[in-house]
Amino acid sequence: MSELQILVMIAILGFGVALTRFLPFLVFKNTKKLPKAVEYLGKVLPAAMMGLLVVYCLKDCNFGEAGEVIPLVISVAAVAGVHLWKRKAVLSIAVGTVLYMVLIRVIPLIAV
Repeated sequence: MSELQILVMIAILGFGVALTRFLPFLVFKNTKKLPKAVEYLGKVLPAAMMGLLVVYCLKDCNFGEAGEVIPLVISVAAVAGVHLWKRKAVLSIAVGTVLYMVLIRVIPLIAV
């Protein structure tokens, strides 16, 4: 790919992302009350996203090896605990990710 093609692709992708971010504000700008379907999705999608992330992260886990299972179990428990405590998805995902990255490097050292 040439540099021009890469720049055009980045511009198109940036426009698509911006459009999806701004479109709801444009569609519902004169509406005082959101449709019930949109309110419902606003309530259920965050939990559905968390569940989807957990399933995606655990799909390739080899549950026969303790070196793989221990960091996963601790990290999933940390994500659930932080999310129940603070109710902030970004914080709980960040804590779980950092904890997992530390644990996958520390646990093999302990096992040796």
